[in-house]
Amino acid sequence: MINITLPDGSIKQFHKGTTSMEIAQSISMGLAQNVLAAKVNGEVWDASRPINDDSSVQLLTWNDKEGKSTFWHSSAHLMAEALEALYPGVKLGIGPAIETGFYYDIDTGEKSIGLAELETIEKKMAELASQKNVYSRKDVSKADALNYFTEKGDQYKLELIQDLQDGQITFYTQGGFTDLCRGPHITDTGKIKAIKLTNVAGAYWRGDEKNTMMTRIYGVSFPKQKELQEYITMIEEAKKRDHRKLGAELELFMFSDLVGAGLPIWLPKGAALRSRLEDFLKSEQIKRGYQQVITPHIGKKELYITSGHWAKYGADSFQPILTPKEDEVFMLKPMNCPHHCEIYGHKPRSYKELPIRFAEFGTVYRYEQSGELHGLTRVRGFTQDDAHIFCTPEQLKSEFLNVLDLTMFVIKKLGFDNFTAQISLRDPENKEKYIGSDEVWEKAENAIIDAVAEAGLETTTELGEAAFYGPKLDFMIKDALGRRWQLGTIQVDYNLPERFNLEYIGADNAAHRPVMIHRAPFGSMERFIGVLTEHTAGKFPLWLAPEQFAILPISERFVDYCKELQIKLSSHDIRGVIDDRNETIGRKIRDTEMKKIPYMLIVGEKEAEEGMVAVRKQGEGDQGAMSLEDFIAYFKNELGE
Repeated sequence: MINITLPDGSIKQFHKGTTSMEIAQSISMGLAQNVLAAKVNGEVWDASRPINDDSSVQLLTWNDKEGKSTFWHSSAHLMAEALEALYPGVKLGIGPAIETGFYYDIDTGEKSIGLAELETIEKKMAELASQKNVYSRKDVSKADALNYFTEKGDQYKLELIQDLQDGQITFYTQGGFTDLCRGPHITDTGKIKAIKLTNVAGAYWRGDEKNTMMTRIYGVSFPKQKELQEYITMIEEAKKRDHRKLGAELELFMFSDLVGAGLPIWLPKGAALRSRLEDFLKSEQIKRGYQQVITPHIGKKELYITSGHWAKYGADSFQPILTPKEDEVFMLKPMNCPHHCEIYGHKPRSYKELPIRFAEFGTVYRYEQSGELHGLTRVRGFTQDDAHIFCTPEQLKSEFLNVLDLTMFVIKKLGFDNFTAQISLRDPENKEKYIGSDEVWEKAENAIIDAVAEAGLETTTELGEAAFYGPKLDFMIKDALGRRWQLGTIQVDYNLPERFNLEYIGADNAAHRPVMIHRAPFGSMERFIGVLTEHTAGKFPLWLAPEQFAILPISERFVDYCKELQIKLSSHDIRGVIDDRNETIGRKIRDTEMKKIPYMLIVGEKEAEEGMVAVRKQGEGDQGAMSLEDFIAYFKNELGE
């Protein structure tokens, strides 16, 4: 017998070789029907895989992230089976689960698969799913794996196998289809009840533009047809909220091929919105003891060699900038932190000065691949609401908690009430990705874990998601459509102070190394505004709206009165425009609604004679006639002042 510990702490005994599915059946047949996989001692397994030792077991369903991932990975295998049936000779690359579904990269040879073919592939997948074929796992020697895919003529799988160790290779088979895969998978194809293939794109094999361009087919699947319908409805709503579409309609930002891909240009209304966000955060930072700094857009290559950014990102950055001086090389800055380290280090520091908090809205540049660019959320030039805090080790926890408080204040002020905090740690199996000793990593990771525990913040933990120089706390925001976005971040760093030889003189008159906290509550101005635009569908909070009112005269006879109103409102810091076009009032109202301006002040003969305005609220209609003083009081109340 073996002991199985369940998430509630209870321990049950089962025969050696029992499966997670059998454990689920012993609890409830209803639960067993919903089980997709299981987490055994922290590792996700097939629910049908035998357990031979005492273990902790968590049963995973559609409500668990790992359950969804297993379901979608199994759906990718189902799509590959359908593709092999429909297109004999197709070569398969990889088919992982992603944030919202799955994809498979394939080499179609002389054939072409586009959007028109997706419906046929969907139907074949549904047919195969209805066969309820079992996903079976098999350990395979490296020699047998190579032989299998050599006979099949699939060079991509052969390349993947070459990178694997003998004794660690597994195949999965469902129906007549076998694939190289470490798993896990759901029990059988019958659980896949609803399928939608969503897009076709090109993707270089293994992400290298020197390799073959493959066809990437994206899809999503669900255990119930109803969930697919809800997903399709959400996608349609997402199209309406797309910040690229709204950004153009609301005249917030633009892109120019002549300027360059991935380099956003802020139009007057967008610049006004962005400036208000910056002013809001600057005001909070002043209250909390931050000092504003400004650093150049470029730096010498040696700066980024010292920081470690050159070794980690140099190959994927914009190419170095050469000057007339021999051997002098500059780079567009990919990060602000090396510059801030130089500010700290430009003069001797005493423990009495610490903590020192430098803040900057600093623009940085990273060369994203053109296929990965996406509106404001994936760009090549972006501005971080960056700050770096230099403190003593004893001050670290209190400073981290202060930053945590600021970040949560910012997130909630902007209406993001649904968020989780993710502790992003180093991957213990892949330490070469990071700089610094095990000792400093342990101190930094424990500092974050202890601080969030003291704050009582609910968190998740992800291995391998740390920055190369330190662990971090990432804020994962859910927008109005339930999509997750990584926005704000707080990072603890013992490594850059070491690399830049930063010091302070302690009370003992000896030199000590400060600890560094990196933080950006917005993350980047571009990404944050892109997400905020979609979250609000362009109906920004009243305090943030570029234009808070539009005055709509019924005829040009009332334009002078409208100008008086605009001046008086401006004196109360209420901003807006006059629509004095030669259009009907109905057209003006419709256009103002489309522009998502919060308030319309309609002025006709009666309003002009009586010193009134007829007020309409965006999306809600008529609010009645008011004197200008009453409207100002009403407006201030809406602002929460």
